Amino acid sequence: MKNTLFYKTLLFFTLTIGSLTITYAQRPGGGGGNFGGGAEPKTGRFYGKIIDATTGKNAEYCSVQLVGMQMDTVAKKRKEAIIGGQLTGENGEFSLENLPVFGEFTLKISCIGYEPYESKVSFGLKRPNGQPGQGRPDMSQTDKDLGNIKISPSSVVLKETEIIGQAGGFSLALDKKVFKVDKNLNAAGGTAEDALKNVPSLSVDIDGNLTLRNAAPQVFVDGRPTNLSLDQIPADAIDNVELITNPSAKYDASGGSSGIVNIVLKKERRIGYNGSIRAGIDMRARPNLGGDINARQGKFNAFLSGNLNMRRSLGTSETQRNNLFGVNKTNVFQTGESENNRAFLNVRGGFDWFINNRNTLTFAGNITNGRHNNDDVLSILTDTLLPNSNSILNSARSQRNTDSGRQFLNSGGQILYKKLFPTEGRELTADINLNTSRFDNTSNFLTTYLEENRTGAQRQEGNGGNNFLTIQSDFVTPLGKGIKLEAGGRAAIRTFDSKNASYQLNAVSNQFERISNFADEYAYLDQVYAAYTTFSKSYTKWGYQVGLRAESSKYEGELPLNLQTFQNSYPIALFPSIFTTYKLNEEDNIQLNYSRRINRPNFFQLIPFPDFSDSLLLSRGNPNLVPEFTNALEFSYQNIINRNHNFLASVYYRRAENLITSYQFTEYNEYLGRDAVVSSFANANSGYAYGGEFTLKNTLAKIVELTTNVNMFNSVLNAENVEESLTNEQFSWNFKENMNIRFPKDWSFQASGEYESRTSLSNFTSGGGGGHGGWRGGPSSTAQGYRIPVWSVDLSVRKQFWKRKASITLSANDIFRSRINGNYSQNISFIQQTERLRDPQFFRLNFNYRFGKFDTSLFKRKNNKTGGGEGMDF
Repeated sequence: MKNTLFYKTLLFFTLTIGSLTITYAQRPGGGGGNFGGGAEPKTGRFYGKIIDATTGKNAEYCSVQLVGMQMDTVAKKRKEAIIGGQLTGENGEFSLENLPVFGEFTLKISCIGYEPYESKVSFGLKRPNGQPGQGRPDMSQTDKDLGNIKISPSSVVLKETEIIGQAGGFSLALDKKVFKVDKNLNAAGGTAEDALKNVPSLSVDIDGNLTLRNAAPQVFVDGRPTNLSLDQIPADAIDNVELITNPSAKYDASGGSSGIVNIVLKKERRIGYNGSIRAGIDMRARPNLGGDINARQGKFNAFLSGNLNMRRSLGTSETQRNNLFGVNKTNVFQTGESENNRAFLNVRGGFDWFINNRNTLTFAGNITNGRHNNDDVLSILTDTLLPNSNSILNSARSQRNTDSGRQFLNSGGQILYKKLFPTEGRELTADINLNTSRFDNTSNFLTTYLEENRTGAQRQEGNGGNNFLTIQSDFVTPLGKGIKLEAGGRAAIRTFDSKNASYQLNAVSNQFERISNFADEYAYLDQVYAAYTTFSKSYTKWGYQVGLRAESSKYEGELPLNLQTFQNSYPIALFPSIFTTYKLNEEDNIQLNYSRRINRPNFFQLIPFPDFSDSLLLSRGNPNLVPEFTNALEFSYQNIINRNHNFLASVYYRRAENLITSYQFTEYNEYLGRDAVVSSFANANSGYAYGGEFTLKNTLAKIVELTTNVNMFNSVLNAENVEESLTNEQFSWNFKENMNIRFPKDWSFQASGEYESRTSLSNFTSGGGGGHGGWRGGPSSTAQGYRIPVWSVDLSVRKQFWKRKASITLSANDIFRSRINGNYSQNISFIQQTERLRDPQFFRLNFNYRFGKFDTSLFKRKNNKTGGGEGMDF
């Protein structure tokens, strides 16, 4: 079964403990096993093919290990050791080379979804009697075909991370979905925003905000926190995306109310070297360049990748607002044109040190440097109405030009340790992660009042940054047949600081003067300490897992200019989780799970001074926000019809207390000298959502792969504590279809379509940055509006050549110019509708070339006399 998670896991786990290191097979009773004055030859080769015992089809990506006895020079006794190993490809074939030719070995095969396989194998040769010149083996007997090895599908109850029924680029399981990004042609040359748009269950709006089932998930990169935003992660650097809709107590309870989205970056551990280079250009002549390389020999595996991405993005917007406050009501009509020029350079590298078969250290680091330059032109028409009438008293026109720039530098480093124990399934992992971010931004605003023939100018300057340290350790051990215990601890410490200064142009002196009537410096420290344990038990037909996570959190905020401080703390908060799985038959499985999570307010929601970048709507955080707590219940049913057809249905319910909601109101602003509409945040009484999601994956005639995803839900928000009778209930649904077709001569085609009905403005908020590292506001719930319906279609075509080592991809996004994002808001102060369109009918052309050699003697001088070990190109 084709399985990307299996592929990734075994590259890390099996090849780490196997190391593909060639060892000597010692003679019984010790000694060097010499004959004819030389060492025992290592010229043996076992090869064969692994197939499914029920269907006769190839068993893909299986771990093959050859185990034998060798002398432990320290313990002075013989012990079992791994002689060779390999991960099979799509054809199920394996070839273990450079093996000792004497003795008996055990061939072990493991493959996700199948029963383990073991068999005794040998070349049938006897060791020589030790006399010089005698007993040299017949080389024709050291190349042995083991034939087709049949393995049987597993009958074990599904474990938490098990993936079943994979075919092509998307795999389904009861608790996790894995989407293979390199199968997504539409994302070639783009960013993580482009890659995630086509992933079932996920939505990405025009600002890059990510939602999972209309709620903000926690976003990880390689299973760990990140300061990178989605538009700073190149799509070509992503291997796959993992979706966990209802995480267990093992996972961090913070930062998202709808589960976890884990972006797994590309990394190999194959013996030899491999990599790729890529280059592309879009319709506006903006290039993207990238490359990566892996090299492994002996105890070390090194990896390095780099990406340069440039883009010129054009957008349009329309806003109509009816102001209901003031002596005379006003109607405002605003149109806008925007241009964003961005560029970023991302470099990531590191190495694995395989200390021995059971201990591995990984050192990794990344750095991203970039800039954004924005130019916006807004044309504003304001009609003032007569009292108690819709007749226009007068009209005023103005134009606002905005020139802004932002530079950022994100960097991170990781140290990871993994220890395997002789007891199968027992392991210890520990890691330290440090991410830092710094940014500087400047914005200039020039407003021209056409009727009055005058102008006004303002400027904003800001800088800030954060440091995010996490320390984590996990231990897993079996306690008996089908019983497993997991436990671990985690510390997360974040520091944020921001300085933001506003200036007004003095018409007399023609100098910008700083506005000092509000605090514009802010800093805070956020600390979270956690520990968890889970216990699981599997039976023939069913299994269960129970877990409990304890987290202690403390938040301290400060306004340095006026010495104000803010804080809230939860000394101990408990987060239980319960999972139970039942296997109805060989095709049908059901699972019921429950978990409790916490969503802490992010930096943007807490920062207490206003942002004037939107001429119609000021925004400001609320430092008095407290975390929201969410309880989630989910029931799932999976039908693995056969290898080509897989159906997954889920019914879910989520309820949050102290829901962080966006709230808009009117107040007098001294800086503007008038009443202004302000968007801020408050803790609402509660919010809940319930719905059903259905995903169907079909492979037709071995060349067409269809993935259909439908999500229907109802959401209710109660904010009566914020404003009397303030509630919002909305039924919504969305539909997503991905179609991949493989044509002859290595041509392939992809079409992706999506429709989203009228939807509440994210009934659950984002925490920890919502995938933007805390520097942009993520999607926020609100009882005062909804998103208007939107639909779109993307198309791509790819041609592979040079024995599939190279490919050219042409992609077209939003071919019908229909991806119009818009919001409708209504409250006691105003009624407003906004529509925005960005980069419709956008084309990209990308080239990708893969290279590499599987070579067990990489970096070593070749022995041309043996005629072997030269490796295999791929």
